[in-house]
Amino acid sequence: MIDRRRLINLSVTSAALMLPSLRSLAKSFPGDLDPRGTIGRLERLPKLDLEAREDLSTDFRIFVNGDLRRKARQRSDAILKAKGLPADADLPLDQTMELFGNDPLIAVSNHTWKNNQDLMWRQLHAEFHGNADQFLTEMETADMRGPGSLELNPTMHIPDYAKHEIHMQPGGYVGDPFAGHMYHYGTNNFYTARNNQDEMHQGYANAVPLPVDGKVRRILDLGVSCGQLTVALKQRFPDADVWGLDVGGPMVRYAHMRAVDLGVDVRFAQRLAEDSKFPDGHFDIVTSYILFHEVSYPACQAIMKEAARVLRPGGVFFPMEVKMARPEPKRTAFGRFMNWFTQAGINERWYMDYMDTDYSAEIRAVGLIANDQGPTSDRLFGRHNVMGTKPT
Repeated sequence: MIDRRRLINLSVTSAALMLPSLRSLAKSFPGDLDPRGTIGRLERLPKLDLEAREDLSTDFRIFVNGDLRRKARQRSDAILKAKGLPADADLPLDQTMELFGNDPLIAVSNHTWKNNQDLMWRQLHAEFHGNADQFLTEMETADMRGPGSLELNPTMHIPDYAKHEIHMQPGGYVGDPFAGHMYHYGTNNFYTARNNQDEMHQGYANAVPLPVDGKVRRILDLGVSCGQLTVALKQRFPDADVWGLDVGGPMVRYAHMRAVDLGVDVRFAQRLAEDSKFPDGHFDIVTSYILFHEVSYPACQAIMKEAARVLRPGGVFFPMEVKMARPEPKRTAFGRFMNWFTQAGINERWYMDYMDTDYSAEIRAVGLIANDQGPTSDRLFGRHNVMGTKPT
């Protein structure tokens, strides 16, 4: 009788034989689990019905973010007009709550967004936990393999700011062994299928500016989650020593496994962005992507300070965030209300502090030269990005 694990290995082998063209961009390792093959860089979800349900959730998100959100914005404009206020009026939060908080259409828009996101997470959580033995074995097999390396610190102190279930993700980034798996497929849904080949992260990596002297020997990527930007940075700078840090052990574990599968030599480590353990002046470039809206304001200040410390003179700090794109969108009453719902409803716990922070000022406060006219690209929010340079 064939045992379950042997049957899984046979199905993996069969999928690889049947789908050679789809596996052309991935380099499997012994123990790699992809029973339904890959499409380019993306391993397909293990079951067709789950893939179909996730596709439906993604399509529904497009409707929610598009037509339904536009109707909610039009309703907010009508409410403001009835009060004799312009559509782009900026108002205090308590006044926006009074105006929009009980409107049925706006409530439907927001709660449809929230409920669709909750359903997406529950579907992914059920799949990975329902087949935990297989997926844990796959990670264990990859842990000690190269290219690249993995450093886990299971006894590391996890700050309180990192322990909540960001984006409503079950267990957050630190409390579930499959945090990386869920994050990767969940954010493919967030990106509405525009990043299934990491194309957005490749665009971000290509936008990263060089130091004035053009020398790039060492790169540090902070808050890497499942490592897509880190891998893209290594592919852009193949001769550089590229490190990716995240507070979540399950995150860097998945990131390392995926980098091994893609054959990309990256060093992933479970460490704090505000306590990287590297010496002063060690890196030519320090990057991050959508990190600062997920940390408290004191943590933001500490991370900025650490980035400045580990940069060498002339080195570049390039944090990529919606809030760091210039010019910033004008504040509006509806925008402020939506920021509140993002924090309270979708569990982006630090979002309102993030939106109220002047990141150019924070970059200057840690001794870097702030430039509000940093690089831009079609994939980098379509606007210039704030960057910092360490004085020489």
